[in-house]
Amino acid sequence: MEKYQIIATAAMGLEALVAKEVRALGYDCQVENGKVIFEGDESAIARCNLWLRTADRIKVKVGEFKALTFDELFEKTKKLPWEQYLPEDAEFPVLGKSVKSKLFSISDCQAIVKKAVVEKLKSHYKRSSWFEETGALYRIEVSLLKDIATITIDASGTGLHKRGYRAEQGVAPLKETMAAALIMLTNWNPERPFWDPFCGSGTIPIEAALIGQNIAPGFNREFVSESWGWIPARVWEEARNEAEDLAKYDQPLDIIGSDIDHRMVSIAQENAFEAGFGDLVQFKQMQVKDLTTSKEYGVMVGNPPYGERLGEKREVEQMYKEMGQTFAALDTWSIYILTSNENFEGLYGKPATKKRKLFNGFIRTDLYQYWGKRKPRPQDD
Repeated sequence: MEKYQIIATAAMGLEALVAKEVRALGYDCQVENGKVIFEGDESAIARCNLWLRTADRIKVKVGEFKALTFDELFEKTKKLPWEQYLPEDAEFPVLGKSVKSKLFSISDCQAIVKKAVVEKLKSHYKRSSWFEETGALYRIEVSLLKDIATITIDASGTGLHKRGYRAEQGVAPLKETMAAALIMLTNWNPERPFWDPFCGSGTIPIEAALIGQNIAPGFNREFVSESWGWIPARVWEEARNEAEDLAKYDQPLDIIGSDIDHRMVSIAQENAFEAGFGDLVQFKQMQVKDLTTSKEYGVMVGNPPYGERLGEKREVEQMYKEMGQTFAALDTWSIYILTSNENFEGLYGKPATKKRKLFNGFIRTDLYQYWGKRKPRPQDD
């Protein structure tokens, strides 16, 4: 099989997690800001789309070069082997971005790359006229960073966070990729209880269930590269069969989501049902100060309101205080809270064991980690 340069894009702060996932699939990779780069064949494109929980997109790199002038951008783009990727009827819109580069007009860069690709394809397909673009979609991106142009084709289509189970969502939903990242940054395993006390539309508990049963997050959705002629249908079939074989549908789980808003609880239940976890994940309406459990050695992951909006701050700070008092009783539980509130530890009443900086969308947040007591090892007879 042909080898391709593949890029898994990542939210800032999640690159190391994405790299860990890529390596777990068997591919050596290097990490850069916002992306993980590796080499793989057609099956790598399919498997990474299906399996990567924390990546934003999978892209195929067509070329990379220095471009200081529009002429240079045109000529070097035209030299790339577009005929290997784009059939004669391909639909190929061009997107662009430019950071700290001489070629800063994005619309001009897009137009020049489009023209260069057209010229190359005209020459290859012996065409004198424009292309009708009625076939499969190949979304090209030209990304300029410090005068280096990277040209890619998006192999995912809709972003990887769209798992296909979210029928409804709340006002400020957490991306599924970020929810998966929060869980993967904990010490949870499916033998332990799991609780999200601010579950909203249920994203964190549902992602925990997917992780707990080792279900590929992209299993129930489609990807744009499934319509590409140079990736045989059997490659996707084999990747999906592998995912089916590796799923642990019989793995018992103890996962709870709770929220103060009864409307969100019913949305969460509906989403869990869509994801196939209607009977496996429990949801209940509850204020965080009323949370009690006799279970031990569990993991709690929460993305509470941050109090960013005017008028909410005092209410949210009071809730953080109540949270600290309530969770103090759960000394065997490990607790992970994501918030942008810089006074969180003071309000919660306890310094975190560890903090990790993450970006929730464009909001800079910290994941405050409180590690519970370790479970005693069984004594040898």
